[in-house]
Amino acid sequence: MASRLAQSAPSEGQRTDEEKGLGPGAAARRLDAAGTSVVVRRCIEDPELIHYDSQIVKYVTRAIESAVDRAARSFPAVVLTGPRRAGKTSLLQHMFPNASYFLLEDPELVARVRADPQGFLDAARTPAILDEVQNVPEVFAHVRARIDRRPRRAGQWMLTGSQDAPLMQGVTESMAGRAAVLRLLPFSARETPKVSLLRGAYPEVVARPGAARLWFSSYVQTYLERDVRAALAVRDLATFRRFLALVASRHGQILNKTALAAPLGVSVPTITQWLGVLETTAQILIVPPFYENLGKRLIKSPKVFIADSGLACHLLGIDSQAELAKSPFIGALFEGFVAFEVAKIQANAGQRQQLYYFRDEQGLEVDLLVPGRSGEIRLIECKAARSVTPSDAAPMQKLAEALRRTRRTPVSVRLDLVHEAPKAGATTSAVAPGVRALPWQGFLDTM
Repeated sequence: MASRLAQSAPSEGQRTDEEKGLGPGAAARRLDAAGTSVVVRRCIEDPELIHYDSQIVKYVTRAIESAVDRAARSFPAVVLTGPRRAGKTSLLQHMFPNASYFLLEDPELVARVRADPQGFLDAARTPAILDEVQNVPEVFAHVRARIDRRPRRAGQWMLTGSQDAPLMQGVTESMAGRAAVLRLLPFSARETPKVSLLRGAYPEVVARPGAARLWFSSYVQTYLERDVRAALAVRDLATFRRFLALVASRHGQILNKTALAAPLGVSVPTITQWLGVLETTAQILIVPPFYENLGKRLIKSPKVFIADSGLACHLLGIDSQAELAKSPFIGALFEGFVAFEVAKIQANAGQRQQLYYFRDEQGLEVDLLVPGRSGEIRLIECKAARSVTPSDAAPMQKLAEALRRTRRTPVSVRLDLVHEAPKAGATTSAVAPGVRALPWQGFLDTM
């Protein structure tokens, strides 16, 4: 199956004239004899095409589709979480084209559902997609009641939400054992080679990289006005915007809440609450430390990244490859990019996130650590450079030696030195005994 490249574009009935192709664009202005835009007609005739802002683009298959399909065959309900504009709606509408669809962000519909949730669901044809369902938590109990009437009927309710905390609270309280929960993140590099460090992976940016600056500005504003205000009832959104920029400036660093609170003039509990909002809306990636009894004093605070590298670059004021190459943040941005790609691979397989870093008080640090099957451990060092040296692998070698020495049973430790490389030079080489140097594209193929 495939999903739309313009993942978050609204349905045809909800689009503005410009989004329907009636604005600038010669192709969109060309009409056939019936008065239909040539672009729109081509999309109607070929279901593998979509129309987005006067452009025709091909679907991009989402890696999570097989997991969604299995879930829909096994559970009465499927809950799809993930950040706003990652493509949840488009994925479900493509996979379940005959399902009825309800966007629970429309004020009139929300008011109607809250007034009579039972009547709303009685009139809804199943299978049904309830989009942004966390806005109307009243429906959870009624969906559960309908599931309990026909518990063996799978794939009847598809629920999406951009705020994990309220969504999962409703699922936990009302639908335990009745729903499969999956997480959709923006495009992965496995899904499209157009994912990049500078522009990131949001579908609409991938479709139109030239409009990235405007898109990210609009995205941040929408995020503040909808998700942040809804989650916190924050009155001073300007301070929260400064907080978001401050988190970006700490990209890839060990989390220090006091250092975030001081320049904003807010309390540490407030910072904790705000970080929780960023995490539950999938705007940040939290990488916890790896704990192991190695006879060392370990750093116990997590690292924090802005999840999407394109959004991180936008918040840091990086708008071109030249600016990125000169930026003091390029190393941290590359590390976060690789980390988020690993998180996407795990999420697309329906797995929980297993991604860590290691650092002790003597300064030994390894960027990423990923537990594998059968007890294997992968140590990953990320270098935003075209070439690497044996010294780059030294921290991983020291940690691998400590792991092998302290474990009671033999452990397989895999060491990968991940770096930037020209596509033509995407080869694997050994830079030190037991260490592989791979361009990031090749590394992801091994995950």
